[in-house]
Amino acid sequence: MTLQPLTAARHRLDHAYLLLTLTTLMWGGNAVASKLAVGHITPMVLTSARWIVVCLILLPLYGRALRDNWRMIASHRHRVILMGAFGFTGFNALFYLAGHHTSAVNIAIMQGSMPILVLIGALIFFGVRATWLQIVGVIVTLGGVAMTATHGDIATITQLAFNIGDVWMLIACVFYTGYTLALRGRPDVPGLVFFLALAIVACLTSLPLLAWEISAGDAYWPTWQGYLVLIFVALFPSLLSQITFMRGVELIGPSRAGVFVNLVPVFGALLAVLIVGEPFGWHHAVAMAMVLGGIFIAERLGRKIG
Repeated sequence: MTLQPLTAARHRLDHAYLLLTLTTLMWGGNAVASKLAVGHITPMVLTSARWIVVCLILLPLYGRALRDNWRMIASHRHRVILMGAFGFTGFNALFYLAGHHTSAVNIAIMQGSMPILVLIGALIFFGVRATWLQIVGVIVTLGGVAMTATHGDIATITQLAFNIGDVWMLIACVFYTGYTLALRGRPDVPGLVFFLALAIVACLTSLPLLAWEISAGDAYWPTWQGYLVLIFVALFPSLLSQITFMRGVELIGPSRAGVFVNLVPVFGALLAVLIVGEPFGWHHAVAMAMVLGGIFIAERLGRKIG
């Protein structure tokens, strides 16, 4: 009888679809957290504190393994520093800044552009050729991002009057795209050890941003809601999602696991409506359909034809 809970837990850890769905649910929840943080914890305090918490949790568990693998990590130090600084610190700083100026629904939908940005980056940096259907998918997805950023108002493009939060979110997506592409040449060390190295870099590179926010007089102590947001983003989008994603990739491979990233804008938009109470306009529905449809054309149909 006592073995049943352990057996059930082990079975869940071997269920890739469940693990990857939980991963994208946590990532989608990060968009909602960016809105719940407004007025309760400042962007750079949240960015810096989340990585401090992650390091405090992982260092006692994987500190010795990090030391054992240090020579391999140090041989890739430039890659590790850039990945941690831009993929973790830069992405999250802009992500939480965007939450002060745009909606969680917009943030979630724009996150859906990342698989397509990775496709474009792979073509530019690695010469991975795209089929004509993949090109169509890129155009459709970017059209959905444009629909989100302009709130369905085409005149916004001609007037160049974009919401600064949407612009920051788009730049954040570019940063994370670079991080994703850089994973191709990551050092051959255990996944969580590599993640700890990146978290340490993110922690250190976030400190100057925190100092800037304090010197500007914009930082303040978090409220109780701010602390709850911090605990959530540190434990779930920052830490647990990395573990579930790595296990999911281990079970079914990176290509099949990558398709689940398409659920991030769906979960993010749904949670924004349910938790934050944000309106879901017609342009959001059209934009989400274009983003998800473009990804389907590029990743599924495009690969079959190609």
